[in-house]
Amino acid sequence: MHKGVIYALLAAALFGASTPFAKLLVGSVPPVALAGMLYLGSGLGLLAWLAIRAIHQRDDQDKPAGLTKPDLPWLGGAILAGGIAGPVLLMVGLTLTQASTASLLLNMEGVLTSMLAWFVFKENFDRRIFIGMLFIVAAGVLLSWEQAPALGVHWGVLAIVGACLCWAIDNNLTRKVSASDAVQIACSKGLVAGGVNLAIAVVMGFRLPSATTMLASSAVGFCGYGLSLVMFVMGLRHLGTARTGAYFSAAPFAGAVLSLLMLGEIPTASFWLAAALMGIGIWLHLTEQHEHEHCHEPMSHAHAHIHDEHHQHEHDFAWVGEEPHTHPHHHAPLRHTHRHYPDIHHRHEH
Repeated sequence: MHKGVIYALLAAALFGASTPFAKLLVGSVPPVALAGMLYLGSGLGLLAWLAIRAIHQRDDQDKPAGLTKPDLPWLGGAILAGGIAGPVLLMVGLTLTQASTASLLLNMEGVLTSMLAWFVFKENFDRRIFIGMLFIVAAGVLLSWEQAPALGVHWGVLAIVGACLCWAIDNNLTRKVSASDAVQIACSKGLVAGGVNLAIAVVMGFRLPSATTMLASSAVGFCGYGLSLVMFVMGLRHLGTARTGAYFSAAPFAGAVLSLLMLGEIPTASFWLAAALMGIGIWLHLTEQHEHEHCHEPMSHAHAHIHDEHHQHEHDFAWVGEEPHTHPHHHAPLRHTHRHYPDIHHRHEH
């Protein structure tokens, strides 16, 4: 299996599993405060990871490519949309919606991510990918219809879909910086988003909960938001935005299963039908193959790499032959044919 797929599925499993745990916490902590604690927990945990990694770093070639000044506007927009607005909307939605249904509705993030990637950021897609997304959309509509009250709008569903839209914007902006250090990106998001959300909560009169609640929130945030985001950024680097979002659509299945086991919720026939539709959509994405002759334009960037067919370059420093290693390098023009995804080296026209 392609390593990008593994990264994306790990991100999905970690995030999906966090939803029922967040559901348990949301009753005792205001949504804005919980969003802040979840993200701050992820940021602090990843900050510790960065410190430990720096201690064990051998040399500059062993160091991941850090964020640069041109990356900051993209990262800032991603933090605003996905790190501040998205989590608050999700926590509000969880207070009004069953956790198992909320978990499946989170599939809309993959759909909206792909729509933005295809039609705004011009990432390529084909009929199979599009049909897969139709199945996922149908499942989301079915769940929303089931949750609709007799009169008016179900605000819980709208809040969760709104969170998914915020994360879709976040995902497409993060793709712009995905060649940089994934841990540094996720840590920055966690610290900034967590700090801002907690500041908002304090202004609204929030008081710190018990130490147990804070510790639990931090643990859920580190796994479900921090580690998950690191894996997601790695997926973006290798698969592109739309396909990573599609694989990430597996997240709600992990959350739904845990919700049913932990919270004793009883699934309806519509729930199982929606799960089947989503399963078909994800399968269509997992079995996609994309291969054609394509041209690589000259480009320069820095990221961890090995000397494969895309990385045939000289070194202007002493290199002892260890791979992977990180340094700024230049790609010469190249034309060839092979199976590929729209990763950081395959963002060409079709």
